[in-house]
Amino acid sequence: MEYTGSSYEGDHKNGRMEGKGKYAFPTDTKYEGEMKDGMFHGQGTLFFPNGSKYVAKWENGIAVDGKYTFADGLEFDEPEWLYCDGYDRRFFTETCDGLKPAGRSQLTNRIPPRDIPEGCYDTGDGFYNPDTRVIVDYNHKFLRNADDDEHAWIIRTCRKGWDEIVGYQPKPEL
Repeated sequence: MEYTGSSYEGDHKNGRMEGKGKYAFPTDTKYEGEMKDGMFHGQGTLFFPNGSKYVAKWENGIAVDGKYTFADGLEFDEPEWLYCDGYDRRFFTETCDGLKPAGRSQLTNRIPPRDIPEGCYDTGDGFYNPDTRVIVDYNHKFLRNADDDEHAWIIRTCRKGWDEIVGYQPKPEL
């Protein structure tokens, strides 16, 4: 495990991870649960650095049944997924706590929203600097370089770290 940057605390059998244990990935994602023959097997939970988690039943390292819960408590339920659909575009915090008064629109699900550095964009997993094309996490550690497609998507859709008055924009003709 020293080669992968991972660590394990827990039961062993024949020199392999087996029984109950805690496995930590170098990405700060952690698994707590049952292991068999060096793999996730049985009940276990993946805890992600952003505060979300995935509770699942595992068979030979593969999740066969599970539920993902976002950091704010929203549970993903595919057949009953009603969050941010075509009929209800509210954030989960607005669904739980109600809408803000007129003029105080909520721009993100996070209250208060993150402060974005000047000249940068909030990509949902960090900040993007269009001059350097680098995305860093919210602790300003390097995540990735943006390719042309991601750069265009960020510029088009993500929140900016500055105000910009755009005025009337007619719809483009198709």
